[in-house]
Amino acid sequence: MNTFSSVKEVIAPFNPFHFESLVWDWPIAVYLFLVGISAGMVIIAIILKIFVLDPKGIKANENAIMKAMAIVAPISVMFGLFILIFHLSRPWHFWKIMVFYSPVSVMSIGVVLFQLYMIALFIWLFVLFEKEVMHFLKTGFLKAITSLNFIQTILNFVLKIAKKIMPFLQWTSLILALSLGAYTGFLLSALKSYPLLNNPVLPVLFMFSGISSGAAACVLCALTWFKENTHSESIALIHKLETPVVLMEIFLLFAFFMGHYYGGGQKTVAVINALGSGFWAQSFWIGVVGVGIIIPLSLSFILNKKIKHTKTYLVMVASMTLIGVFILRHFILYAGQMTLA
Repeated sequence: MNTFSSVKEVIAPFNPFHFESLVWDWPIAVYLFLVGISAGMVIIAIILKIFVLDPKGIKANENAIMKAMAIVAPISVMFGLFILIFHLSRPWHFWKIMVFYSPVSVMSIGVVLFQLYMIALFIWLFVLFEKEVMHFLKTGFLKAITSLNFIQTILNFVLKIAKKIMPFLQWTSLILALSLGAYTGFLLSALKSYPLLNNPVLPVLFMFSGISSGAAACVLCALTWFKENTHSESIALIHKLETPVVLMEIFLLFAFFMGHYYGGGQKTVAVINALGSGFWAQSFWIGVVGVGIIIPLSLSFILNKKIKHTKTYLVMVASMTLIGVFILRHFILYAGQMTLA
């Protein structure tokens, strides 16, 4: 009986979502994806504001991309943090990490970065969408609180100061967004017991893939929610950014895997296990490389300008990009934990 049991255990198929060396599972991948989208959208929005809106005197509340960012960026990062908190073994103790900082803790550094990012983002959005925010505060569910005189005084004071330091606030938000995008990769690269994850290229790769997903989310939401013109300067700017960002992603993926492959030992084994065969190898080649990179790039070079400016094409490419990045986050997380040092 024991013999048959042991044989059955040996020949049991490998479960790509549950294996012995797995520590972090899918909620972490979703968290990384959502945080990347938030950071990417803010980066795209700031670039758009600097190079398109400000020179033409266009306000943020008149632009579909900016409005999409103002909704999705804060919600996605908060939802991602919510998932992370309740995925912890003791979620109700998370507040301790937010109060008691440790400079040697990767999680603690991330919490500080989150707090700074959220503060800068909300103040920046407050200035950009002053009328909309004040209307919401006066008529929404916070009306009872915001109607108090001292709350009104605080809001007016914050708004007055923020307007004076708007350029500084904007550049600070950009730096924090770039840092947050990179941090999602740094968080995984700190897992030294997994050769595939312990790689200095990972933070840069996640930052660029976050920009890619942020650009896709901006286009998708602007077109479907706010009926953005497909020939607008905002869409054109994102088009110009997309190709170099994707090409940089390809280079970073190549550097990521080649660096490991020629590193020898378990690093080589980790790459072979991840890309050679199995569920996660198929997910990478089909989902990340095929759907997320090759098809969008090929369509960009093959199709004429008329087709590339249609809503159907833009929505389709944006959706494929988001799918590719979503799968990439899961692939790196799961495949990275299949091989131990």
